[in-house]
Amino acid sequence: MQLRPALNEAIERLTAERVPSPRMNAELLIMFTLGCDRAYLYAHPERDLTADEVSRYDAALARRSTGVPAQYITGHQEFWGRGLIVSPAVLIPRPETEHVVEAVLALASGADSMQKQDQRPRTGVSATHQLRIVDIGTGSGAIALALAGEFPAAEIHATDISEAALEVARANAARHKLSSRIRFHHADLLSGLPLEKFDFVISNPPYVGESEEESVQLEVRKFEPRNAVFAGPTGLDVIERLIPQACAALAPGGWLVFEISGTIADGVQKLLSGWSEVHIENDLQGIARVAIARKATGPLSD
Repeated sequence: MQLRPALNEAIERLTAERVPSPRMNAELLIMFTLGCDRAYLYAHPERDLTADEVSRYDAALARRSTGVPAQYITGHQEFWGRGLIVSPAVLIPRPETEHVVEAVLALASGADSMQKQDQRPRTGVSATHQLRIVDIGTGSGAIALALAGEFPAAEIHATDISEAALEVARANAARHKLSSRIRFHHADLLSGLPLEKFDFVISNPPYVGESEEESVQLEVRKFEPRNAVFAGPTGLDVIERLIPQACAALAPGGWLVFEISGTIADGVQKLLSGWSEVHIENDLQGIARVAIARKATGPLSD
């Protein structure tokens, strides 16, 4: 069978199975099978597939038809311009999480992207200050690796309660030659970390309420790690523990930045009562996506 007919049949098959974005999935899986890029698909539509390639493509399509995310089939996901290894041990990094990285960059540079009602300049980090950052619930290491690339002199820590997830994160750090830049810790949130204070506590915690489970995509609730998605009845269970731990771990004037959803935005703001410069940023769809708060009592230490 030639490439173009095989691809068209795959699109029809995934469409019939009601797989979202059938063309994109069919293309991703055939690129994975052939070890090629999208340009190759369109430049060589007449290319004959071997019997082994047809068999492997069919197996990949069969897995995708049952709901297995394409990223778990290919073992790959892009985040912040880096190709990451992913497995069922970790949450698949989403583009929305890049807003967390963007928020940290803005805060560290002193940029006021918060559209506050007052126009006071936001205090950033001095050029001579070595940032200390910790990524809580690192999963694949996506956020920690992105920040390690953006802040070459920073001291970066990353925690996860899952040893399997940490194995993936360490593999990604090694793949991008950042193993010496990130210290990984097997920990529940911030427990057991060094006593020195951090400038940034960052997290993409589980924040979906169990009461919302039926509204979550089937492939997410069936295949992605449950403890990385759901957090109690309302979605706030982990965040309720994270906020006081972050306050204890931050230097005076340090920042807490974490991903949320619109469903829990009001609850998060209540939990951040007593913090300074609390703000919720929306994503490109106008949905509440990032919670930002500053520990009171002074500027970031130098």
